[in-house]
Amino acid sequence: MTQTLDVAQFPAVWHDLTGQSASVAQLHRAAQQEAPTHAWLFTGPPGSGRSTAARAFAQALQCENPDPAQRGCSICPTCLTIASGTHPDVKVMATEKVNYGIDEIRDLIGLAQDRPATARWRIFIMEDADRMTERATNVLLKAIEEPPARTIWMLCAPSPADVLITIRSRTRKISLTIPSAESVARLLTERDGLDPEMALFAARASQSHVGVARWLASNPEARARREQIVSLPLRVGSTSQAMAEAADLIQITQQEATASAEERNTAERVRLLHSLGLSEGDTVPPKLRHHVKRLEEEQTARNRRSVHDALDKAMIDLIGLFRDVLAVQLGTDAELINEHLRDQIIGYARQGTSQHTLAAIDAIGQARTRLTSNVPPQLAVEAMLLAFVPRR
Repeated sequence: MTQTLDVAQFPAVWHDLTGQSASVAQLHRAAQQEAPTHAWLFTGPPGSGRSTAARAFAQALQCENPDPAQRGCSICPTCLTIASGTHPDVKVMATEKVNYGIDEIRDLIGLAQDRPATARWRIFIMEDADRMTERATNVLLKAIEEPPARTIWMLCAPSPADVLITIRSRTRKISLTIPSAESVARLLTERDGLDPEMALFAARASQSHVGVARWLASNPEARARREQIVSLPLRVGSTSQAMAEAADLIQITQQEATASAEERNTAERVRLLHSLGLSEGDTVPPKLRHHVKRLEEEQTARNRRSVHDALDKAMIDLIGLFRDVLAVQLGTDAELINEHLRDQIIGYARQGTSQHTLAAIDAIGQARTRLTSNVPPQLAVEAMLLAFVPRR
C-alpha cells in the first residue's frame, strides 16, 4: 500500500510530492550525504511528479540551510532561484521536439565540464529522457560513466524500460507512483485554496495528475473542452457521426493548444524585441530579422508539438471514459474517473458489451501509436472513432 506523505516530516520542498513518502525519504537521506550518487533515474507514469521530485532533490542538495536535516528549506536564495529556474548551477533541459537532438546532448555535456559557480554541485535535470535517440543516449552515456567532479545527472522517464539498459545500469532509480485522487484534492485545497468539491472533481478527471488537476480546477474553458471530449463516445451512434465528431475533436485540441501557446509566444516575442532594443510594432531592421525569424520557427515547431500533445491528452481522457464504462459493465466497485457522468456512462454501458469497450480502448492505443508515426491526425482520429460506434 502506498503511504501518504506526512508533510510535517520533511522540509517544504517535498510537500508537492503527495503520496510519495518512500521516495521522498530516500531522496531526503541522499541530500544529507557528502557524496551522493552522481546519476539518478526518476521514473513513474504521467502525474507521478518525476520532474517535481528531481527539482526538489536539486533544491535539497544545494540548499544553504546549515542543518542537513532541513535542506530544501524553500526560503533561502538558492532554493528560490532553483524553483524559479534561474540558478546558474542547476540546468533543466526539456525538448519540445519529438526527440532530443544529438547536438543538444553534446552542448549539455560541454556545460557539465564547468565547475559549480556558486553551489556545491553542478546539476543537470533532463525531462523526458525517453525522447533521446540511441545515438544521443550513447553520447550521454560517456558523461555518466566518467562524470566531472561535483556533477550530478537526473534523468526523468515514464519507466526504466524507456531508456537504454546501459543508462539504467549506471543510475540510481527512484520509482514514483500515481497518488490517490483524495491526496491530490487535499493538496490543491490546502496549498492552492481551491474549493474541496472542485478539487476532488479535478483530481479524478486528471487521473491524479497534480498539474492538470490544478489547471482544470482553475480554468472553466479547460473544463468545458474536456467535457466535450469525454462525452464524445456517448454521442457517436453511426459512421457519419463518427466522421463529424473526428473533425470536432481535432478542432477542440487545436483550440486547447492555441490557448496554452499564445500567451507564451507573445511574451517570448516581447522579451526578444526588448533585448534587441525594440518595442512591439517597431520595424525590425534587416540585420536583426534573423533573430525574429529563428524565434518564429522555434515557436511554429513547438505549436505543432503542442497540438500533438493536446490530442494525446484527449485520448488519455477517452481511455478514462471507457475504463469507467468497462467498470460498470463488469460490475466492479471501482471509483469512476468521471463520476459526474455516472448516469450517462451506465446508459452507454448497457448499449454494448465489454468486448466492444476493450476494442475501443485498443483503438485509442493504436491511434496514439499512429500519431507518433506521423500519420495525419485526421485519419488517425477517424479510424479511432469508427471503433466507438455501438455494435449490437
